[in-house]
Amino acid sequence: MTDNVSLFVNPIAGRGRAGRRLHRIVEIFDTAGLAIDVHESRAPGDLEDRVRTAVCAGANKIMVVGGDGSVHEAVNGILRADGSASLGVVPCGTGNDFAKACGIPLDWEHATQLLANRLLENAALRQIDVGRMNDRYFANSAGIGFDAKVTRIVQAYRWPIGDFVYLFAILRCMVDGIPTPDLTIASDVPLWSGPVTLATISNGPWVGGMFHIAPMADNTDGQLDLLIAGPVSRVRLLSLLPKLIDGKHMNEHEISHVPVRKLSINSSAPVPSHLDGEVQALERNFEIEILPAALELL
Repeated sequence: MTDNVSLFVNPIAGRGRAGRRLHRIVEIFDTAGLAIDVHESRAPGDLEDRVRTAVCAGANKIMVVGGDGSVHEAVNGILRADGSASLGVVPCGTGNDFAKACGIPLDWEHATQLLANRLLENAALRQIDVGRMNDRYFANSAGIGFDAKVTRIVQAYRWPIGDFVYLFAILRCMVDGIPTPDLTIASDVPLWSGPVTLATISNGPWVGGMFHIAPMADNTDGQLDLLIAGPVSRVRLLSLLPKLIDGKHMNEHEISHVPVRKLSINSSAPVPSHLDGEVQALERNFEIEILPAALELL
């Protein structure tokens, strides 16, 4: 028998799929003989606060039912406490980019049963890297520029069309015009100075569910993968989309790639950004770094 496990669910994740599946998920753990304490989040940020409180109170096994936003809150809750708790994920979101990066089955029942088995067997924990941007942590990716604008539009829609909501949001963004903020990007040496379409900092290979943005990214290699896309026209962006989906964009002349451990990004004006698909407040200055092996996975 294992310790009690705290399970946190965002019931509206995945357009409500997480909440609808909760009963079956708990049933699987009950059948395995595992004692589960269930906590439902009520508002943005609530899951993070609940996880932090639980970890500070001694919980050492945290499971989250939801998508990348729920994982983002859980990771910040764990690391804002003392980072000692391990994390398990039942993917029920729209994109599930973190689950893909970690090899977690996207079939939620399979993922739940696998977690139950690992808990019963006291299976060895896996260590993965976590990124930090200013005072927030990210598990999968950070983005500044166009992808952050797309993320803001995605969060305004609740259509049950899965990953295609990201594609729709891109097309919607293009109607308004493609922003190209002036960014100065530096690591140990200057990397970029001038307009960009986006700067993506990847810990995992996928963003937006369907975009293989950083095929080389590995969340156990102790580094982040910085991708910079220079200014592009609407027509050019449309031609790049299929390549971004298939991960075949790396040799395109607008794309620059640099592996980094630490970097700074400064903008001439406040710009949108996102962490794991969660929109952040407009900022001008970003300090970003990798925290190797900062998180343990169940």
